[in-house]
This record gives sequence, structure tokens and C-alpha cells, in this order.
Amino acid sequence: MVLVGRVYEETGKGSFRRDFSLRDQTRRAGISIALNIAEGSARRTDKEFAQFLFVALGSAAELKAAFYIAKDQRYVDEQTFLKLYEQIEEISRMISGLVKYLRQQ
Repeated sequence: MVLVGRVYEETGKGSFRRDFSLRDQTRRAGISIALNIAEGSARRTDKEFAQFLFVALGSAAELKAAFYIAKDQRYVDEQTFLKLYEQIEEISRMISGLVKYLRQQ
């Protein structure tokens, strides 16, 4: 949820907020991570949960790509990009760890 807040904060600034297509797609990718984790956790089996976690991982990859584009367009500076990228990477590692745990059950 912290990441979603950061995504909204950064996409609401300067030129980023006026690039409606990239702004909206970036927000959707961030939201998708949180929502797929939530929906998957409500499923009855670990296998189903893992499927939703894989979708969340895909959304995390999409979010990284969106911020690469934003950096290239100078919507975010290098320092902001690096902080966001590391946060997305950390979340991806946590999701991957949870998938691994679920598969061992």
C-alpha cells in the first residue's frame, strides 16, 4: 500500500500528471500489485493464491518499465527513480518468496 501511495504521489507531479496515458497505466500497474495480492489471499487454495501472486509480479515488472519511461521523459529524476525501483524490487522479492513458500506446502 505504501508503494501505491508513492505511485500516486509521483504520477501527480509536473509533466507526469499531464501524460494521461502513462500516468493512468502506471497507476493501474501499482494498484494491480496490491489488488492481486489481496484477491489471491482470499482464495481457497495455495495454488490459486500463487496464480494471483504471479499476476502481481507481472504488474511489478510493468511498473518498473513505466518508471523507466518516466525517467527517460524526465518526469522523475534519477534519485526518485532509483528509490522507486528498489521499492518495487523489494516487493517483487517478497512476493517471490511467498510463492516459493506456497509451493512447498
